[in-house]
Amino acid sequence: MAPKEKPKHLTPEAYVEYYFDIPFQGTTSAGRPLRRLQNITCPYTGIKIIPGTALRGFEKNLAKCKSAKDIVDLLTPYQANMQKTEKSVFAIFKDFSLLNPEDNIENCLQMLYRNCLTKLKLEEFIVLDDVDMLSRKLSPETALKLRAKTTRCRQIIIEDDERDTFKRKTFLDSLEEIRPKENERDIFTTIKNKAHFLPTSGSSRNAFVVKYSRRTQTEAARRIFIASLGTIEHVKPASFGGTNSISNFMLTSANGNRYRENIPLQYYVERFPEIPSYTQKYIDDIVNTIHKGGLQGNETYPYKIKKRLMEESDGRIMVSLSKYKYTEEEAAEAVRAYNNRWKKD
Repeated sequence: MAPKEKPKHLTPEAYVEYYFDIPFQGTTSAGRPLRRLQNITCPYTGIKIIPGTALRGFEKNLAKCKSAKDIVDLLTPYQANMQKTEKSVFAIFKDFSLLNPEDNIENCLQMLYRNCLTKLKLEEFIVLDDVDMLSRKLSPETALKLRAKTTRCRQIIIEDDERDTFKRKTFLDSLEEIRPKENERDIFTTIKNKAHFLPTSGSSRNAFVVKYSRRTQTEAARRIFIASLGTIEHVKPASFGGTNSISNFMLTSANGNRYRENIPLQYYVERFPEIPSYTQKYIDDIVNTIHKGGLQGNETYPYKIKKRLMEESDGRIMVSLSKYKYTEEEAAEAVRAYNNRWKKD
């Protein structure tokens, strides 16, 4: 498959889609009011999201960076916004720059490559072990088909052949080739969701180092920054019939968006039990924004997204709107009043 063409324009949409495979722009403008927001907590990771407007300035300064110290100085103001994995990688960069300020990040990553690759393999085996354990609940025929997939993955991981490397997406796609019996579908869905948690550069420091040891220091620095950039997330995935409407949208970090992929929200919450508390912070930030005059014409959004979150998480996410000054009826009236003013204008 030919490599994806690098975007020519420095837009948040183009960069997020290029580096994270997230269709940020989509086919609707319904998410635009959320994309404009600032100082919003990511409901999946708990960090404060970097607004898309910060990207142009970052890119301009990144182009001037020559050394490891330059990269660290550029990223330092965003340290509080960094995700867990990116923050741990950044800590490595800081230590490296103190000892080798004129060197570059590429050499830093290459020095760590072999050790991180060994640890990454062990992380991959842990997930494959979990998948194999769950396969015991399948019929012998289906379990054997699944074990054939995981066994092949183990062989690739151990052999360490650069011409035939283990690719997480290839394994996930291969699971779609298995057709479980009617009474096995629920457990097979659980197995596929478990497989989604194979390490990625967004969830594992070792995976990050291995991947970006073959990239430039510019790409590594950009990756750390973009992980916290705001993106529009479908609460109910589009692949499961989720609509392109603000009532089905949340503003999330690119990393949180990508790592969830199309996993049903209830399973994602089981994997990350902090999500309900992060989501409450997200809602509180949205409410605070509306109270300050933001999101005009979308005053019903907190009520709509509260309902959608509860439905899609199977009751695992139940946010409180006790701090919201509008009742549901008052919020609807505020929306009508805004629309009437807009029509007159």
